[in-house]
Amino acid sequence: MAKRKRLTPARSDFLTEDTPTSDGLSMFPAAAPPIAQVAGDAALRAAVDDLTTEMREARAGGRLVQSLSLDSIEETHLVRDRIAADEGEMQGLIESLRARGQQTPIEVVELEPDRFGLISGWRRLSALKALHAETNEDRFATVQALLRQPDSASDAYLAMVEENEIRVGLSYYERARIAARAAEQGVYASEAEALRGLFASASRSKRSKIGSFLSIYHALDNYLKFASAIPERLGLALSKALKETPQLGQRIAGELTRTPITSAEAEAAVLSWEIKARQGENGTQNIGLESNMLVSETIGGITLKRSADGKSVALSGVPSELFERLKAWLVEQG
Repeated sequence: MAKRKRLTPARSDFLTEDTPTSDGLSMFPAAAPPIAQVAGDAALRAAVDDLTTEMREARAGGRLVQSLSLDSIEETHLVRDRIAADEGEMQGLIESLRARGQQTPIEVVELEPDRFGLISGWRRLSALKALHAETNEDRFATVQALLRQPDSASDAYLAMVEENEIRVGLSYYERARIAARAAEQGVYASEAEALRGLFASASRSKRSKIGSFLSIYHALDNYLKFASAIPERLGLALSKALKETPQLGQRIAGELTRTPITSAEAEAAVLSWEIKARQGENGTQNIGLESNMLVSETIGGITLKRSADGKSVALSGVPSELFERLKAWLVEQG
């Protein structure tokens, strides 16, 4: 008679979720309860929605720095307050951007999708364009910017002026010019309102000085090459002379057109001479270049002038070193 085999009880852990495989992992991964999965998905969607909303609000509120293509920025969106950048300062900015990249974002306003108008940061934008044209490197093809939403055009102009006042400072002529241009653009009802709006934080006396330069802007803006370099004292004297003698503006414009002006010093010399000629100083009796003064010769950027009667001589565009040598020579002549 055959011997019966004893059957052992079935293993209770065989093919259960906890049964390890050869690699030590469970054959049946634990599945999360359906309600927990739904709750997790909802939480993830809520977090993504919150982040999206926060990013959108940060972008609209000007708190999110964006990388924009140089070609997407319209730098002439506003009439610029700064006439020209100092060559030395601009070169220093270019080298700083080359070595360290852009540290401070510019400010823009969105005009339409992928088109932005420049509010402030003209020097940084210009320096980046120069670097990209020189190197063609991708890192200089974009500019870091903050998106602004000014309530009005006047707010945009104010932001531009304040940024430049803080960073570099504007000359009296540049301040007067932007006030006049803002009024011309209809941003302000008058130049007086523009002065009060753009320079509200300035003292009354400073606003008055800026206003004095308005007469220079109106009479000579198209003729001056170094207007931003006009010193305060010379500008105030010129403004007074222009107001008292309206035809003086045409006379100075004619002289600036005829005389080769290659430096701010040469231009200031012409303006100073015209003021003195009008005031009858140095033996002249209101001698003007259109009447008794003759331009005799221009040598190396220096213009020599003499009166028709030969009693008065003037030079413009004389460098400081040459001026001192000339003065010493005159002293030697007794």
